[in-house]
Amino acid sequence: METNVIIVGGGKVGTYLAAMLLASGHDVKLIEQQRNELPRLHSDLPVDAVIAGNGTDPSVLEAAGIRQAQVVAAVTGADEANLVVASLARFEYGVPRVIGRVNNPKNAWLFTAEMGVDVALNQADLMARLIAEEMSLGDMMTLLKLRKGQYSLVEEKVHPASNVVGKAIRDLHLPIECVLSAVIRKGELIIPRGSTILQASDEILAVVHASQLGQLAALLGHTP
Repeated sequence: METNVIIVGGGKVGTYLAAMLLASGHDVKLIEQQRNELPRLHSDLPVDAVIAGNGTDPSVLEAAGIRQAQVVAAVTGADEANLVVASLARFEYGVPRVIGRVNNPKNAWLFTAEMGVDVALNQADLMARLIAEEMSLGDMMTLLKLRKGQYSLVEEKVHPASNVVGKAIRDLHLPIECVLSAVIRKGELIIPRGSTILQASDEILAVVHASQLGQLAALLGHTP
């Protein structure tokens, strides 16, 4: 399904994002105010996808088609500009999905729904969370975040000393908000059913609520 996307900021992040979305068949307009950046952008992207101008100027946003946009991503190198774009997109033009890049972690508290931001891209916060998650969940690997991070698709091997070895899935005390999606055993994918018996070193794919990741990790890992 084609989505109308406006990206404000033609740096490396904005350029890569635009190229990726265009390759996926979406309608993308990228706004960049630095004239000296235009030759590079025109070489990396279709000329008609690039608009020269200040993304905080409503007339420039309207020329880019913001009244039809379904997503606006403000990814300039200035947090102030990103917040202005986000507020205009949400409150002036009613854009359904607004994404804002956080350059200075100290400004992250400003990137909220009250300022028009649905998703704040805070690289420092993301790295910290990934490090903390890796340290607390042992060998569990997060493959995908769902519902704004509320749920995760994770993968973990069943530890040989885990209490789940030799048990049927129906007899496991899984976290309430957890569903086993697949079991990979010796390279073969098994659709999990209540009667499926787990074996040591089975690779488990599961969708689980973020608050219950630790419970799942403890269940599948080594139980002292």
